[in-house]
Parts: sequence; structure tokens; C-alpha cells
Amino acid sequence: MNVRELAAAHGVMTTYDDWAGNPKEVPDRTLRLVLDALEADGPPSREEGPLRVVREGSPEAEGKEVGEYDGLLVAPRRCPTPPRSWGWMVQLYAARSRCSWGMGDLGDLARLARWSAGQGAGFVLVNPLHADSPGLPQEPSPYFPASRRWRNPLYLAIEDLPEVGLLDADARGEVLRLGAEARALNDSELVDRDAVYERKTRALALLHEAPARPAFERWRREQGQSLEDFATWCALAERNPGMPYQEWSDSEAARPERVTFHAWLQWLCAEQLAEAQRCAREAGMPVGLIHDLAVGCDPGGADAWAQRDVIAHGMTIGAPPDSFNRKGQDWRLPPWRPDRLREVGYEPFRDLVRGVLTDAGGIRVDHAMGLFRLFWVPDGLSPAEGAYVRYDSDALLGILAYECHRAGAIAVAEDLGTVEEGVPETLRDNGVLGSAVLWFEEGGPATYPENAFASVTTHDLPTARGVWDDDERAAEQETVLRLLRAEGLVGEDPTRDELVVAMHAFVARTPSLLAAVALGDALGDPRQPNMPGTKDEYPNWRIPLPVPLDVVGDDERLRAVVAAVSEERARQVPAG
Repeated sequence: MNVRELAAAHGVMTTYDDWAGNPKEVPDRTLRLVLDALEADGPPSREEGPLRVVREGSPEAEGKEVGEYDGLLVAPRRCPTPPRSWGWMVQLYAARSRCSWGMGDLGDLARLARWSAGQGAGFVLVNPLHADSPGLPQEPSPYFPASRRWRNPLYLAIEDLPEVGLLDADARGEVLRLGAEARALNDSELVDRDAVYERKTRALALLHEAPARPAFERWRREQGQSLEDFATWCALAERNPGMPYQEWSDSEAARPERVTFHAWLQWLCAEQLAEAQRCAREAGMPVGLIHDLAVGCDPGGADAWAQRDVIAHGMTIGAPPDSFNRKGQDWRLPPWRPDRLREVGYEPFRDLVRGVLTDAGGIRVDHAMGLFRLFWVPDGLSPAEGAYVRYDSDALLGILAYECHRAGAIAVAEDLGTVEEGVPETLRDNGVLGSAVLWFEEGGPATYPENAFASVTTHDLPTARGVWDDDERAAEQETVLRLLRAEGLVGEDPTRDELVVAMHAFVARTPSLLAAVALGDALGDPRQPNMPGTKDEYPNWRIPLPVPLDVVGDDERLRAVVAAVSEERARQVPAG
């Protein structure tokens, strides 16, 4: 077999259509490097992995209900369908309250969920809460985590922890003093994660000296090797600050007491996340919290370290050149090898999805096209020289449906940008809601799909207010204005605030099952959370809400948005 035949046999696409629809040949050099990363020097193995994923009602599952059998997973045909509702999208770090230690935390999330349910919201979509490396500086982007499976203790609401009440007077006084110091950070113009980290780390060290609660050790045993691997990596990372694991000494051993400490932090995160979801559901939310799943992890981080035998070394993922990024994109995230995923029974993916869905009502899969194929960029080459590598989408979607079924949760796909033909239809057939964003849709509300998560914008796009403040977006403004007028949602000379309300009413009028409002949008914030293509030029992932979370309900603009969205959701009958 020549290099192109061998690549095709291993699921490496030798050609793909570029952003303009023209066929693009992948260079032979790229194919050789990808094949090397796959250790593919001959035809692929025909051996089945230790797990077969089949669907309920299929011939392979005859006589079997949804469940796990010896070497067989019978998945439901579809993920659960959500009830028609509306909800919030929020960057949790931005949602600072008067109780916050300089950034929004899991206590704030519980309070937001309880308040939102009272406004009629059915869900809260939160940014990825994935774990970062211990130490300074803290990574601002929630989409470049050390681990996607485990949580970031920076989001812990320190003074809500039971351990505070178990401390002696001096230690408790020091924690409260740190809290007062940290609350002063709420007045800062931007979220200062490093300053928050310094204070929370000192407080957590004191709290760890409190008498141990028996439930921790039981919970730790239940989590198995995945937690032990993560906690061990954290303990080693503390001793090698700022160094990727590839530069660590092979003989270095983690201190058991530090492994226990980092496992304990994850237990605290799990408890507070469970409480936030409990608050949401008990307050009447039909879905509750929807957690965002990033597409990859830090190549020198915890997941990459623990999954060294599944990672494709010498490769990162990204996107080919398009009309917005003429050089393409390299996201610096290492991909899983599809062959190794199959050989290990898809356990890394199963553990990841199961972990994200613990005490959650839903999962949003960032760059959901990665369930079908990912664009690999070999080290040293540009994204223009990358290649698509296929994954077993039937197995991955089956596992996603099974884990959602187990958790009673829904699935949302971020399927924006360059999407391969047939992918949206396959996602819908599997009960995964697609994304419908006002800026990218061209028709009226009736043209939106029912199986969709509809919104005005995303964290990477201009805010509802921001697009009207940008003189260079006249064409987009005119298009949106025409759509709003056609629906009778604005008059001849609407104010900016009226336009924001109208856009959200428009989205809520669609037949899409879920309609989402960014909390900052409802408050009239013109600043978008992330400006793609920038690093230090823009304060990405550090912009707080313009008002404290405690008083968002007093904002007239937000109340107008909630009223309009609630009215549209209540009177609209879904299509079909």
C-alpha cells in the first residue's frame, strides 16, 4: 500500500473540502507524520476492542434492554429530549456576588439557579469548570484545562464549606480574614484569578486541618483510578511549577499527603456542584445545570499525563484555513488516537462524559464535529498542512446517549463553523440538539430547527448590545433589523435596549426546544467574553458582569428581556 492508501485505511482523510467548497489535497509529508503518530506501518487491525456499542432495537441487541453486558453496551437510540424552555448562559467566574472571593463560585451558581428558576428559567448553561494546574499563573481560558474530567477548586465557595465550622477560633478567624481580603477583589475591573488563587489556597490549607469527615474516604474509593491519577499529577505538578509533565524526572514520587489533599479538593467541588443542581431542580428547573465540555486539554497537563498511551504524540488539533482565519488554527490540544480509544473500550471518553454529567441536567459538547473527525496538525507544520482523522462516531454517540440516559440528562452540540455534510442530521437523529445562533441564521423564527439550542450569540461572538455599537457591522445590523421588523418586534427607530429585547424575543419565538440568553447580554454589556485570535490584546475570560449577581434582578433591561422571552416561550406552539 502506498502512503495515501495506507492513510485512507486508517481513517486519515487524504483530501477534504476547504471553506470555499474546493477539494484540498493533504501533502504526503503530513500523511506520513500522522501515520507515524498512529504507529500505522501496515493495514489496520480487524480485531474488535473489549467493548461493542450497539443500539437498542438493533439486530445486535436483540432481546437486550439498554444496559451494560459482558463486552457489550446497549445504548438508547436517542439522548433524552428536553422540555421546551428558556434559560441562561453564564461565565461563572464573571458572576461575582457580594459573597464572592473575587470571582463567581459554586455558591453563586446555586444562588443563580434558585433565582433563575423563580424567573421561569429551565436551565443554566455554565462555562467549562474543568481543572487547571495548581500554582501560578492560573490559566484564564476554560477551554485549555489540565483535566476535563475533574473540576477547578478555584470555584469553591470557601465560607460555605462545613469545615469552616470545625476549625478552632484562630484558624477560623484567619479564613474569615482571607475572605474579607478576597471580597475586596470584587471591585476590580477584571477578574484576577491569581489573587483569588493565593487566598483560596491559603484558606483551603487551613480547612484541610479540620477533623476529617468520614464521607470523603468512601467517595474517594468510589471514584477509582481516575481520581488517583489526577490527584497524583497535581501533587507532582506542585513540585514542578510551570513545567509540562514531559520535563519531569522519571524517578519523582508524589507525596501521599498531597495526593490526599488534591483528592479532597475534588470531593469539595463535587459536593458543591451537587448542591447547585439540587437547588436548581428543587426550585423547579426541569433541566438545571448544563455543563460545557471543552474539546481538548493541555498537552502537558493531567489528562495527557494519565492517558499517555491513548494520546497521539506529536499532534495537536485545530481547524484548516477559512474566510475568518486564512492561516487556519492550531488550538495546541492533543487528540486521542481513535485506534487506541477502541482498544481500551472507549474508557477515557466514557469516564469523561460520566464525570461531566454527575449531578447535571445536561452537557454541551464543544466542537461536536470532533465526535466524527478532528483536524490534526503535526508539530512543526502549519494548520494549512493538517489532515482530518476520523473517529468512530457511532460508538461515541452511542456512549453519549447511554451516559445521558443514565444521568437523565440532555445533550447539546456546538456545531458551528465548518460542518461536514450529514453531521447535523446525524446529531439530530441521536437526540443531540444543534446550535442555532441569530448571527448565522438568515430566516425568520419559523425556519429554525426544533431540535436546537437557539441563542443570539456565543462567548466568541459580539454580544447582543455590542453588535449595535460597532460601526463596521452595518450589514449585519441591517439584516437583523429587517428580521425583527418583519416579526413586528421593533418600530421604526428602536433604542439599543429595545433591540436587545427584540433579538431575544425573536430567538424565544423559534420552535427550537431551548432558547438561551447570555446573562451579560440581558444586562446590556457590550463586551464579549472572548475575542478569538487575541491573547494579551484583549482581556479574554476575565471580564466580570457589569453588576453584582445579587442585584441583577433589579436591572430594568434584564427584567424586560426575561418578560419578553417568557411571554414568547409560553405562547409559542412547537412546529410539527
